[in-house]
Amino acid sequence: MRMSLSLKAVVLAFAFVLAALPARAADTATVDDTARFLAGMMPSADSPLIPLTRDPAWQQHARFFDRAFAQLEQRQLSKIRAWAEANLAAPRPTMFYMFSGPDFIYADAFYSNATTYVLSALEPTGSVPDLTRLSRGDVGAALYSVERSLSSVLSFSFFITKKMKVDLHAGEINGTLPILYVFLARSGKTIRSVTPVVLDENGIVGTEGAGKGAVRGARITFAGNDGVERTLYYFSTDLSNSGVKASGFLKFCETLAPGNSLIKSASYLMHAGNFTVVRDFILKNSATIIQDDSGIPLVYFNQKRWRFFPFGRYAGPIDKFPGRYQESYTELFHRAQPIDFGIGYRWRTHETNLLLAVQLPGDGFGTADAVAQDAPPPKPAPPPRPRAPRQPAPFFSSQPGGFFWFGR
Repeated sequence: MRMSLSLKAVVLAFAFVLAALPARAADTATVDDTARFLAGMMPSADSPLIPLTRDPAWQQHARFFDRAFAQLEQRQLSKIRAWAEANLAAPRPTMFYMFSGPDFIYADAFYSNATTYVLSALEPTGSVPDLTRLSRGDVGAALYSVERSLSSVLSFSFFITKKMKVDLHAGEINGTLPILYVFLARSGKTIRSVTPVVLDENGIVGTEGAGKGAVRGARITFAGNDGVERTLYYFSTDLSNSGVKASGFLKFCETLAPGNSLIKSASYLMHAGNFTVVRDFILKNSATIIQDDSGIPLVYFNQKRWRFFPFGRYAGPIDKFPGRYQESYTELFHRAQPIDFGIGYRWRTHETNLLLAVQLPGDGFGTADAVAQDAPPPKPAPPPRPRAPRQPAPFFSSQPGGFFWFGR
């Protein structure tokens, strides 16, 4: 009888523990639910964030993002995916996006078949705390900060660095992580894990330590509708010559090469002499490069190794970047194919330029098959057009110390 009662007591105690486990697990929001909440999307039904979705501030935030991302999808993202499907046939598994900031949404739109994304810029990685432990006022302020940080990229396709330096350092939620969370969630991804990482001077990835030449960042694993697990790396690092020579960032990238590269709204940094190392790395380790004219100047491409497919119209740089006009771009874009979306600083569709550069066979990894076989043939070259007047966009600051455009 005693043995029976003891056994019964053990069984009841075990059952009690099992029943308590889900409640404990639900006390902490998953990273995916946190991302969905920040993106204005309903988290899972058992998430501890559900009560916060009843707050009018979150509901207004959700409506704002629903409208903004629906417009972005219609205006640009759906058209970019269609362009990529028509013009890219054999993308590499790795995608490099230097000077990117947290701009995953365009990386995904152009190279949706990549399995490893490497984004890099100066902006700090930051952190996203447990939102359930914040006051209601702090949560509302955090949501507003996220909206402010995304205002320019949702409107014009790029971030304004000076503005981001303020927005991404404010409040409980800071850095690039919350923006990456929003973009992943709004791109239909499910986040599985987020891990802080450190690169040593040899490019070895670790989760702790910060020796000489260390670069800090985050590794995010996620999956899309196809269920394939993918990895996103974001590194906060200096991409100037002195910066990359002192760090292991490019050594890490070499372990993932060759890949495909995206460069847009990059402040024409690789036109100057202080960013030659990263420029040479991209040219050496990319099977394809998609860029606007703020990327790598045409003169640095080996004309025998690269094939060019121009799209849109080259109207020259905006007034914020005098002296970056390329006569060779003007000649190349005389045979450009049409484009139905805007990108980069020339974000209006009728002004935008996009260049697809494909490395040809003979370089170890380049292949002409990187261009879709059914891509439309080039249009006949039209007569030269006069250069459009360079009018500053209405959102530029005319005051001293106004916006500095960088890396987006």
